[in-house]
Amino acid sequence: MKNKDEAMRWLLHAKDELIDAKILLDANRYYHVLFLAQQIAEKAIKAFIYSKINEPIFTRSILNLLKIANELDPDFGELRHTKRLDDYYVPTRYPNGLPGGIPSEYYDDPEETKKAFEMAKSVISFVEAKLGMKQNTD
Repeated sequence: MKNKDEAMRWLLHAKDELIDAKILLDANRYYHVLFLAQQIAEKAIKAFIYSKINEPIFTRSILNLLKIANELDPDFGELRHTKRLDDYYVPTRYPNGLPGGIPSEYYDDPEETKKAFEMAKSVISFVEAKLGMKQNTD
């Protein structure tokens, strides 16, 4: 692994945020779970990229990170569907990120939220497998 320490820092933080997202999911705080799902996937993919390169990664877009990761390992094409998490990066955080209302009132669909949570969880599992780590994201 090119930069194991940095990769592990990013992955551990993603896993910590997965725990936080589960707590918030159980509390029906959907808007924040959606934002964290994007953040978790971003950090996990960055962990993989940092394991391969020693350059700073400035993008926060899941789509862009998947493109970079896919250049390093074509298996990352399997995660293409998780690019949808980018939809939650801005509007879940800011009242003016939506045409009306506020995020805590607008995002009220438990199924949408569970799906995003599961996507984030699957990204962590995928990255752990790629890094040869024991998978434990429950």
